[in-house]
Amino acid sequence: MASRVSPPERRFKVLTPAQKDQFHEEGYLLVEDLLDPVRDLQPVLDEYAEILDGIAADLHRKGLLRSTHAGLPLVERLIAVCSESGRNFPQHFDFSLPQKDIRHDTPIHLGPAVFHTLANARLLDLVEDLIGPEIFSNPVQHIRFKLPERAIDKSSPSGLVSRIPWHQDNGVVMPEADEATILTVWLPLNPATVRNGCLQVVPRSHRQGITDHCPTSVGLMIPDRLVPLDRAVAVPMRPGSALLMDQRTMHSSLDNLTDDEIRISMDLRYQPVGQPSGRPAFAPAGFVARSAARPESVLRDPAVWAARWLEVRERLAEDNPVFNRWSADATACA
Repeated sequence: MASRVSPPERRFKVLTPAQKDQFHEEGYLLVEDLLDPVRDLQPVLDEYAEILDGIAADLHRKGLLRSTHAGLPLVERLIAVCSESGRNFPQHFDFSLPQKDIRHDTPIHLGPAVFHTLANARLLDLVEDLIGPEIFSNPVQHIRFKLPERAIDKSSPSGLVSRIPWHQDNGVVMPEADEATILTVWLPLNPATVRNGCLQVVPRSHRQGITDHCPTSVGLMIPDRLVPLDRAVAVPMRPGSALLMDQRTMHSSLDNLTDDEIRISMDLRYQPVGQPSGRPAFAPAGFVARSAARPESVLRDPAVWAARWLEVRERLAEDNPVFNRWSADATACA
């Protein structure tokens, strides 16, 4: 399949010098209307609608749904399926693997629309403005469907469907990447509002280094007493916009207080080629997304990307590696 990565002569500057200064000073930057919601994002949502088709049909066959709820829009249908079945399906939609209990059949979604989003030319132009033209797609990436409270399966908590506590992205990877430059690009696929659980950030928190994190059922968290909560800023966004974050910027999501909305978002990470990814067990699934020095190294085929992930899954189902540097016994977690 042909690549959607722009050749060198079609690269464009996205950020102004003032925007770059703001990113480095504040640790985050909101870039409005980077992507086209219909052209760039709808194909991803269409892929997820197909996955939900399969989930609903399977649950209906098993007698866990009265109806497959076919014909409902994606958001309404997922809420109906989760509410009626009492189950959530975060891993079926995610394009990365979990940090524990990986099996040979652990669900993972590796569709071409997701790959083409990771390699979107306009998105890479933006990334290049901050980290340069040698761009590696870090494999520690996720899709999140933040469900309303009534649809969350409390017996099987997951940060992919519920509130994410305060953390730094540098804190969720291993120390090998502490000196790497890892840029987070957070993309909402539908409106992210204060009511449905948009992100909040602490400006300038990236300057203080890595803060202690504590393991929880929904992921690693910085205890609230270590977060300058009085400086937190909510960042509502419309689909197609991008929130850029330094790897040490403290951030979390708000709760979804709605009854009928799902905040759908992708958190993507990019870094200069050759730097450690912070999760070496996943590293073979990362890929060169852009390279001026070695354009032949750019991955152009989503099928190859998918095959790499499946090979990683097979190996990790046997190896059971350690992904976490933090201990619940640490003083900060007491």
